[in-house]
Amino acid sequence: MKKQLIAAAVAATMTSVAMADLSITGAAKMNYTYTDDNSNVGTNAFVNNGDLKIKGTHGDSTVVMNMGTDTGAGAGQITLEDTYFKTSVSGLGLKVGDWDNGNNNLRASSRGTNKFQANYSVGDLGLQYNASGDAGTDQTKLTYTVAGWKAGYQTNGGNGENLSLSGSVGGVTLAYIGYNRDDATTERSSVTASASFEGVGIKVGRATADSGVSIEGDTWMGDYEGNTSGAYMLSNGQDVTAVELSTSLSGNTVKFRHASVDDVASSDMSFNKVIVTRKLGNGTTFEAVYTSTDDSAAANDADVLDLELAVSF
Repeated sequence: MKKQLIAAAVAATMTSVAMADLSITGAAKMNYTYTDDNSNVGTNAFVNNGDLKIKGTHGDSTVVMNMGTDTGAGAGQITLEDTYFKTSVSGLGLKVGDWDNGNNNLRASSRGTNKFQANYSVGDLGLQYNASGDAGTDQTKLTYTVAGWKAGYQTNGGNGENLSLSGSVGGVTLAYIGYNRDDATTERSSVTASASFEGVGIKVGRATADSGVSIEGDTWMGDYEGNTSGAYMLSNGQDVTAVELSTSLSGNTVKFRHASVDDVASSDMSFNKVIVTRKLGNGTTFEAVYTSTDDSAAANDADVLDLELAVSF
């Protein structure tokens, strides 16, 4: 009798595992950085970090847990980052938990806790409601797609709205983001355009900020999340103009970027960046990045070489 009970329990467990889908993915990288500037002449640094993502799916429901570790702040510690639950009920998408809202050209990413999100689509119209544990942060978002163009409107917790528009025309991809605020001195906007001609990719972008707010995004236009390592903190009212050229050369992806920051007296800055990326036969990716920064404050001028070896699974 005991053997029959054990066999039944094992069979039930195996059935449960078979019905569920569990995946583990992640990435790790190590970086060597050589910095030559007026305060750190010829300094060397080694940094490594990793990420692990555990995803479990059962039917229309998914649980995600993201973890990360690095040799910077909190070295040797594994930090639980995103952790959320998603499901769908009669076409209504539901998501609850903690997750990061990602970067864009205007604002830094931030990880909110106790968040709730509901999504529903009616044809080309998308509806989304967001809330968190903080009062006054509720947001409602509407998106509409027509002829390949996607327009978005999102309330901003009672302080203006966020607008977006993206699409392609004549082989050129265009994108606009606008943060309209009740206080006219805290508005931001960005416009980007990208295309490819004769095997060369071209991107141009401009992000502008009013006198009472600063750009804090971390994108190809530059890392301006001033509270993170290696970022450049902008002053209120500074604008960013950037261009990128990219191509393939002898099995390598080669990119050149130039960005300039201006519109605030004695605070101008520009940088040139060369990025060479190559996939290696052992499953890793090698990337070399050289950045030369020219600042109106001579103490901030710098030349940095960053060599990275990365792997994902």
